[in-house]
Amino acid sequence: MKVKKISIRKVLDSRGKFTVEVDIYSESTFGRFTSPSGASKGKFEAKDYPRNSIDEGVKVFNTTVAPKFDGKEFREISEVDSLLHELDDTSDFSKLGGNIAIAVSLASLNALAGEHNVPLYRYLLKDAKAVMPKPVSNIIGGGKHAIGGTTMQEFMSVAFGKTFAESISSNVRVHEKVREKLIAKFTNIPIGLGDEKAWVAPLPDTDALQVLADAVKEVSDQTGVKILPAIDVAASSFYKGNSYVYKDRSLSSEEQINFIADLAKKYKLCLVEDPLDENDYEGHAKITKILKNESVVVGDDIFVTNKARFEKGIASGACNGILIKPNQIGTFTDMLDTVKLAKKSKYTTVMSHRSGETEDNTISHLAVGLGMDYVKYGTIGGERTAKHNELIRIGEAENA
Repeated sequence: MKVKKISIRKVLDSRGKFTVEVDIYSESTFGRFTSPSGASKGKFEAKDYPRNSIDEGVKVFNTTVAPKFDGKEFREISEVDSLLHELDDTSDFSKLGGNIAIAVSLASLNALAGEHNVPLYRYLLKDAKAVMPKPVSNIIGGGKHAIGGTTMQEFMSVAFGKTFAESISSNVRVHEKVREKLIAKFTNIPIGLGDEKAWVAPLPDTDALQVLADAVKEVSDQTGVKILPAIDVAASSFYKGNSYVYKDRSLSSEEQINFIADLAKKYKLCLVEDPLDENDYEGHAKITKILKNESVVVGDDIFVTNKARFEKGIASGACNGILIKPNQIGTFTDMLDTVKLAKKSKYTTVMSHRSGETEDNTISHLAVGLGMDYVKYGTIGGERTAKHNELIRIGEAENA
């Protein structure tokens, strides 16, 4: 692929804030990627933009990145990503910005797939069989995604249908059922939606989980599809002064481990994401050992798709699952290294959106092309359904 033109623009994300979109043209193909924006961010992930300014990022792209890419030929995505690392020698992409880097990297990857005249997922899979991931859908939201909601960030459903279409439609039914329950419970206040289109209500966390669990059971009984509840605790967001400060309780680290483990066992949680602070490797190892045969403990803020942090987690026994967010690490190749390590180490893999999303569906192709176990894309909303619908199309094309 010889780059004929590369350009950047600012476009809106799902919260109405600007993000960046990169286009790459060669003589025969075109690639595009639009970077998402996160609200709940791990301290150790790549910096979004240089000097925390999107305008500075666009300026750096035009003065530093574009001149190096215009007219250059790339045979593999690793060559693209190596050049990005040459242009930014920091550990967190603070010179170029992680959102700038990942936009260039994944736009290039889309263009390379176009050069071979195949969909991106098939370009990554080559001749391997496609296996569809299971959807993890945000149903009740709180934390940094919803003012006035729960302390924990997400209460989710995970459906195990025969096809991806059956699975996601089951999660949508759970979303609808929870709405009915919340309207019946709160007759005098409006029930609204948070950043990721999950329902927001002034509930204690345990009450929210009970509402979710009841809805999951009812929909599962009605449809015959296995559905399990899951949670994203996002514990770092309310870890203050060595305590986990909920609206109705304050817990020590040991108490937090026991509290979350008890919830996981009681409600048969499929996934438990970020149950402890992002620096607590020892605590994550303890709860992983407790829940080893019952729930997958998924690391997001603790790992931030970073291979070095993930290696430390593997060595200490922290978690047995990992969330993958491409813009946390800045390039496809860096993300791929982490995914390969996860598979080698037998960690469950979850491809994830961000709270400020776009209609870009590239991560759906990455999820199938890299053989992810789960996808976490929310439930409804155009920026979420764009990704789900692409997975429905891929599943249909592959009869998977």
